[in-house]
Parts: sequence; C-alpha cells; structure tokens
Amino acid sequence: MNRILILVALLFSFTGTMQAQENAEIVVNAEHKIAPIQPTMWGVFFEDINLGADGGMYAELVKNRSFEFSKPLMGWKTEGKVKEGNFLVINRGLESEKNPRFLRVSTESATKGSLGITNEGFRGMGIKKDLQYDFSVWYRQPVKGLIMHLELLSDNGETMGSAVFTPESTNEWKQGGVSLKAASTFAKGQFRIWFEGNGQIDLDMISLFPTDTWKGRKGGLRADMVQMLADMKPGFIRFPGGCIVEGHDLGVRYQWKKTIGPVEQRQQIINRWNTEFAHRPTPDYFQTFGLGFLEYFQMAEDMGAEALPILNCGMACQFNTAEVVPLSQMQPYVQDALDLIEFANGDATTQWGKIRIALGHPSPFNLKYIGVGNENWGPQYVERLKIFTKAIKEKYPTIKIVNSSGTDPEGERFEYLNKELRNMGADIIDEHYYRRPEWFLSNAGRYDSYDRKGSKVFAGEYAAQSDKTVSVNNRNNWLTAMAEAAFLTGLERNAEVVHMASYAPLFAHVDGWQWTPDLIWVDNLKVYGTPNYYVQKLFSTNRGTHVVEITSKKQALTGKDSLYASAVLDEDKSELILKIVNASGNQVERNLNIKGAKRKDTSPKMLVLKSDDLNTVNSIDAPMTVAPVESVMKSKGPKMKLLLAPQSLTVVRIALKQ
Repeated sequence: MNRILILVALLFSFTGTMQAQENAEIVVNAEHKIAPIQPTMWGVFFEDINLGADGGMYAELVKNRSFEFSKPLMGWKTEGKVKEGNFLVINRGLESEKNPRFLRVSTESATKGSLGITNEGFRGMGIKKDLQYDFSVWYRQPVKGLIMHLELLSDNGETMGSAVFTPESTNEWKQGGVSLKAASTFAKGQFRIWFEGNGQIDLDMISLFPTDTWKGRKGGLRADMVQMLADMKPGFIRFPGGCIVEGHDLGVRYQWKKTIGPVEQRQQIINRWNTEFAHRPTPDYFQTFGLGFLEYFQMAEDMGAEALPILNCGMACQFNTAEVVPLSQMQPYVQDALDLIEFANGDATTQWGKIRIALGHPSPFNLKYIGVGNENWGPQYVERLKIFTKAIKEKYPTIKIVNSSGTDPEGERFEYLNKELRNMGADIIDEHYYRRPEWFLSNAGRYDSYDRKGSKVFAGEYAAQSDKTVSVNNRNNWLTAMAEAAFLTGLERNAEVVHMASYAPLFAHVDGWQWTPDLIWVDNLKVYGTPNYYVQKLFSTNRGTHVVEITSKKQALTGKDSLYASAVLDEDKSELILKIVNASGNQVERNLNIKGAKRKDTSPKMLVLKSDDLNTVNSIDAPMTVAPVESVMKSKGPKMKLLLAPQSLTVVRIALKQ
C-alpha cells in the first residue's frame, strides 16, 4: 500500500508541469509510415494454471473421470451402505499404459439410494437451468443386471435433474451415454450415480459435458471463456504454456503426441502447479489433455489467429530439478518438433499429416511459428537450441523459431542470452516482464534503441505486479493496467522491433488459483475481464496496419508530463488510431495536429478506460467497474482539442479522406 501511495505522489508531482504545458501540441505525421504492424502483434498466451484447462476452459465437469489421480478416488465419494469389495480400483499396468485404472462395482440386490458414488467436480459443478448435459461412460458388463440412476445435485444436495442409463451386456469395453436436463441453476453442484440390481460392472471415463460448448462441439470447450478470447481478436495463440512445457522433471514434461487422438487414450499426468506453491496447494490438479494440441490448433483457426506451440527443449524447469537431456540424446526431442510441423502442415502423403487428416482435419493449419523452450536460460539452453534450430531450418526454412531470453528483462541471465541469440541470428526473442507498475511506466522507451534490423521481440509474458512477483496479495487493479497500457504504447511505437505481445497468465478460477494477477477470472458459471484485459483488448482490436509518428516538441511521448502515446494507421479502413495514456491525477488538454492527412468527419470515436481510484478492480459481481466507455468528439478544422481524463487510457479513431 505504501508503494502505491508513493507512486500516486509521483504521478501527481507532474501537475505543475502539466498546467504549464496545457496548450502544447501533440503532432501526428500520418504520412510517415515507420513500419508495418504485424498481424501477430497482439495475442494471447494460454497455460493450464489456475484451473485454466481442466476445471476451466475444458468443459468436462467430472474430476478424475478415469481414476488416474495419485489417489484413485480423489474427487469421488462412495454413498449408501458400502461393504468391502463394492468398489475396487483395478490397475492394468502395462496392459493399458495410457489409461491403466478403472473402477469395478459389485452389487447384490442394490436399490436406488443404497449404493452409489458422487463426484464433486472442480470446486463444484456449474449447472444451468434448462440446459442439457451429456453423460457418457466406458463400461464392461459380462452379464446384464445393473441399472445406473444419474442425478444432478444442487448446492445443497437436492436432485435437480435425473436420467437412467441401462448398460448392455458386453465382455469388451463399450461406450454408452444418456442426457440429463437441469431444473435450476447452481454454481456448486455435484453429480451422483446410484446403482440398482445385481452383478458386476467395470467403469472408466465417467464424463459429464454441457451442450453449450464453443461452437457446439461435443466434449469441447467452455464457450464463455473462449468467447472472451475471440472478442480480443488475437493475432496468435501461444500454447500450452508456460512452465508446464518444462515439467517439474522431464518425466512429466508436456509431450504433444500424447495429447491427440481419442480422449480415453490420452495419457494423464500431474500438473506442475499441483505442488509448486506451499501457500496455494492444489493436490487435485492434473492434466487430462482433453484439451490437447488438435484442440489448440482448432481454437486458433476458429479465431483467425496464428498458432504458436511451445515445445520442451530437453530441459526441465530450472527452478525445480533443472534436469537436462544429454546432447547425445536430443534426437527424440528434436524429432517431436519436426513431427509437429508435419502434423500441422503435412498432406496425406506424410506420416503426421495423415494422422491429422484421420483425426478429422483434412486441411493443413499452416503453422508459421514454433517455440523451442519456455523460460530456459544459460549455456545449456543455447547449446540445445542450436541443435533444434539447425534441424528445423534445414527441413522447414520458413518456420520462425521463438527463443527464450530467460525469466527477466534485465540482469546477467538476460544479457547473456540476448547477446548469444542475436549472434545466432535468432528469428524472435521471447522477453518476460513481471515487475512493479513503476517499471512499466519507466520502460515505455525500452525498445527505442533496439536494432531495427536484428532479431525481433516477442513480449511473451507481461503483468504488472501490485505487490511483488508470486505474492498472493497481487491484484488486477487499475494502477497495474494503466502502467501496462503505458508500456504497450512503447511496444506499438516500436512495431519494427516488437512483433508479438501477450499478457500472462491468461485465466484464473476464483476458488482454484495458484498465481495472481491474471487477465481473466472465472467461477463455475461466470467470467469477467480485469482492467488489464480491457487494456489488452483495446490495443488488439485497434491494431492498425502501420505505425506512424506521434510526438510532442519533436519527442516521443514516453512519460514526460505523464503522457504516453502511440499512433497507427489502418490503411484498410482509412483511419488514424491514437492510444494515449494520461498517468497523472489531472485532466490534460492538448491540441492535436494531424499532418499528411485530412479528416473525413468532425466526430471521431473515442474510447476511454479510466478510474479515479488506482486500487479499483473488477469482480464476479461487478465485472464492468473498469471498462471502456465510448463517446464521440466534436471537432472542426485541421486541429483537434484532446481532453485526456486523469489516470486514463484513451483510444481515438479518426476517419481520413482517401
């Protein structure tokens, strides 16, 4: 809190200067196109952290559906008059390595209500009134004799939807299912199965999905969460992380080939964030890979975004075990990268292209980017990266490779990697910034001096920390969002250097997060964007095609008088788009002088994001406390008068004559 008060005092200290400069001009040279803005400039970075996938964007409601958690019945509770042997977890081991466990249920004259199991979901189950829910299960029942009564339970345990499933007799595994309809809406529901009859049945992959998934795909994604991303019109989607790419050790690293194909054959592993923080333990956090690489590619395609997959480079997380693969044993890792490109782009004559086609996607995904290593550093990363780079460029010379610059935007690790990568002629260098708001405010000119002809920059993970990194007290308040907006004007002004940018982490569940701050928060029924989300969205949806010059007294606006600005030209729409941050506590008046273009109308559109209180946040109950407000400016003549609200981001769209 003291730090915020100090920063507020610093911002208000500009007041006298502001008043003295009240009539200073902001000049935009609309005909001076400095550089094209890449279609990938603004994107999103997804990682399964904070219940981002399982329990989040992947719409499955049943937790531990195939009994593969470290405790096989975690998430399940037996009900009724349970006797020894009624429920047994069978482990087939190597006989079924990808999905070894299943539940064997044995009954004797069971009636509805006498023997059952209940699943608690991911911090409960969000159930919506009148929506249909699809139940499915893999089962094996040699002799027909059991009936399964299915129930949707409300927050207080009342039955709010039911159906009956009657398994057939079969000696082989068979999938079956039925649908249920909810009678009411509840956020913390559960799902129960009562068994009736005599006999024995084996159960696996017990599943419950809502039918209102993204684009109505069965077994698909939670539509409201994906819609938040689609609304940003991202230029790229980076996946699947993040630190889960590396794994706590190499044995639980992310392996994309294990995430495609039938979901019952996708081999589950522990999520790295399961045990990462003692202050936020999540022992029930695993990766089912129901959201796998095919689904990631499909989601990017749905949004018209470039896919940016990140692969393990032969190194586990250096904060954990720091395991590395010997250089002599790197070939399988490199082959995974080559095979992934073939999977995405290959035709029916290629091994992995044929597999993609068989999975239901005949057209290629036209992959253009691939990341090697997540947040790795040191000489051991460079020597492994060189092996990947040589192999990828020899076979796929047009693929652009994203390279890690480590964990921080400065310091020994960064300086070493930045030098080595640029000497290698790296395509794109991934820089990460988890810093206090004042760092973002003071670094809006960071890329002004970068080599225009050298390696390009991916601002791959950024988030202003209201407290400190890895603090449970971090909040997505307006101060952090405004500071990020100021920094983003610097990224946009330097689009000749910066080709990609994304906030991280992306999602967080209000009852299941490990890390904060985060861009978008959800509970089991609702989703809301933080002030930081609206900053990112305003930049992404007002992208433009070319950066043009914007100055005051012939200098870029990088914080002098607490003003930060960038300007872009949208040639497709014949519009000039300005983004201006006023970080002071006072309204600022400036004359806007546009050179090299004439305005088409006298009513430019203006979007303003602001708050009088820097500590303001959005929430589940008040999701739009800080959100853009649209208005129209009235202005005649060649010059315009800009009134910039205190502590604000203002986006102005000006139609130009062609």
